Amino acid sequence: MRKLTKDLQPAERKAMRRVFWRSYAMNASRTGATQYHGLGFLWTLMPMIDLLYKDKPEERTKAIVRHTTWFNATLHLNDFIVGLVASMEKKNAEDPENFDASSITAIKASLMGPLSGIGDSFFWGILRVVAAGIGISLASAGSPLGAIVFWLLYNIPAYIIQYYSLYGGYSVGTTFIERLYESGGMKILTKVSSLLGLMMMGSMTASNVKFKTILAVTVKGSSQVMKIQTYLDQLFLGLVPLCVTLGAFYLIHNKHVNVNWVMLDIMILGIVLGLCGIC
Repeated sequence: MRKLTKDLQPAERKAMRRVFWRSYAMNASRTGATQYHGLGFLWTLMPMIDLLYKDKPEERTKAIVRHTTWFNATLHLNDFIVGLVASMEKKNAEDPENFDASSITAIKASLMGPLSGIGDSFFWGILRVVAAGIGISLASAGSPLGAIVFWLLYNIPAYIIQYYSLYGGYSVGTTFIERLYESGGMKILTKVSSLLGLMMMGSMTASNVKFKTILAVTVKGSSQVMKIQTYLDQLFLGLVPLCVTLGAFYLIHNKHVNVNWVMLDIMILGIVLGLCGIC
């Protein structure tokens, strides 16, 4: 970590440290569809803006207005954008005549989608799912460590990535992004992260969505009992959990039903089926 900050001036290092801790509150600053996390981004970046434009009130005002636009990216990777934008603001403050300030907004807007694709797939689709799977396994066995293990497994990697993202973005500037786009690396990273996320979601669904019916049919003229669950498993193992998952996805994604209503409906359905002796 020291390698990323060794070339920074003391005031610069202090401002970036404040930026890092402020970034955790960015996603809590949602201010409507027109800005989303825009004001949170601005508040996160303010220590650097104050430092870079402390003797330039007009340029400081322009920088503040520049960062009140719409912004949304994965929490733990948006620090890379913050660091990159901070480095560009530094260049703008040092040489405003030869630096195009509009490129700051352009780079910021162009990175939201790709980084969110990678970040959402990794953090929400892989890291959180793996951490939750391990935590749930411990909790279901009666261990109080389940919640603690989940918290640690998720937050330690997230903290490290968030830290390096901020200072990495500030250090490399625009060079890294340009090379990544030119080489096609961004498309590859996005594709791989999406595939891994889908694989983990499928694995998590198969492991944690359960359905087992206790219905049985007695064959007429015979003492043999036919268990419905046995035939369901022979037909398609995990058929009902898959149908429930796909049904929930359809309602949320296609019909835009609130996820809380879907969860409530599944709970009510489970209670009704249990009371009826079906499962």
